[in-house]
Amino acid sequence: MLTLALPWLLLLLPLPLLLKKKKPQQAKLGGHLYLPGSDSQGYSVTRTANKASVKGQWLIWILLVIAVARPLWVAEPIELPSKGRDLMLSVDLSGSMQIEDMVVNGQVTDRFTLIQHVISQFIERRKGDRIGLILFADHAYLQSPLTLDRRTVAQYLNEAQIGLVGKQTAIGEAIALSIKRFDLVDKSNRVLILLTDGSNNAGAISPEQATDIAAERGITIYTIGVGADVMERRTLFGKERVNPSIDLDEDQLKRIAAKTGGAYFRARNTQELEKIYQEIDKLEPISRDQRSYRPQSELFYWPLALALLLSMIKSLDSVSLFRRAEQKITGER
Repeated sequence: MLTLALPWLLLLLPLPLLLKKKKPQQAKLGGHLYLPGSDSQGYSVTRTANKASVKGQWLIWILLVIAVARPLWVAEPIELPSKGRDLMLSVDLSGSMQIEDMVVNGQVTDRFTLIQHVISQFIERRKGDRIGLILFADHAYLQSPLTLDRRTVAQYLNEAQIGLVGKQTAIGEAIALSIKRFDLVDKSNRVLILLTDGSNNAGAISPEQATDIAAERGITIYTIGVGADVMERRTLFGKERVNPSIDLDEDQLKRIAAKTGGAYFRARNTQELEKIYQEIDKLEPISRDQRSYRPQSELFYWPLALALLLSMIKSLDSVSLFRRAEQKITGER
């Protein structure tokens, strides 16, 4: 649908009539033409405004007024979710996340690459939820506040690097920072998904203290322990099977989840992590309340460009008139 953002500006259309003192047929355009090297005071060059010229001036004025009134093209309404959940993702960036005991698309990779791969798909599905991102290691840092812009959150996660915020694991600070961010928004279904492959060994607040506060504030925490159970590595005596997740404190993660009404999940591979997020989708379904908006496209540059083009044509016509007058005067002398 075509509309105007400032339709009241169309009241300016008759303004030239109000300012005009002479009738169109009596108006004269022109001035004096001075020839170089001549003592003459100048030759008067005039042209009575004809109907075509007046119509051209009016057309330019109308186009300028329409451009100022900002014509818009308003598209069909697009439905958007209006109410959803506040979901904070808290991702461990400690040094152990670079252990290569995961497989993505048939290739062995590190734990953080797996998390990036799966979480990006999870974020894309959370239409209607406000999503935030916290990265933690030695301390917890807010990478993205709660927002409906899922694409930006996914981009921030994909741009993160292991060791960016240290090498240890401050689980308590990650929970505490999430609580702080939830306190800044209206009450909603507050959900924290915390992913780690270790145990708390840094930070100014313990996981138990932070969990108690989260439970009081009505925040549900889902904890995910990342890492394979068995990994083969080469030694001088051949291959050796080791447990790469020996530092993972599953008991602590289970207590955190249980105290806040959430759940603990174990992610040993890509398939398990994908199933975990599908399960979270069921436990925390996306709200379906809808609102709509109508995209708008600015069109003011079309009448503005046409007015400029007509003005240039009219200016060239005036230059041609003066040149013809100059030739005529030169011939008379």
